[in-house]
Amino acid sequence: MASFLQSLVDPRKNWLAKQHMKTLSSRLSRYGLRYDDLYDPYYELDIKEALNRLPREIVDARNQRLKRAMDLSMKHEYLPDDLQAMQTPFRSYLQEMLALLKSGN
Repeated sequence: MASFLQSLVDPRKNWLAKQHMKTLSSRLSRYGLRYDDLYDPYYELDIKEALNRLPREIVDARNQRLKRAMDLSMKHEYLPDDLQAMQTPFRSYLQEMLALLKSGN
């Protein structure tokens, strides 16, 4: 049963999951965000602790992306197309630290 559910959300196996990932990637790229930027440290304490353990440069880059996204949103604008093409919305920086925290280290 678990493998069936896993195949439903795997973009390599499910066309709808692939389309969802493509749409999400496009929307995140418009504002220059990464998927990990969407996690709220005030909602889950593990996220807050993971951000505290990450190097300062990574956290600063995250904060800059969030500020830029809020600024663009307030102006009702998107990043220029050439900058959107350079974005990597699914390059993770937080998942590895979260896995480490949840494993008990």
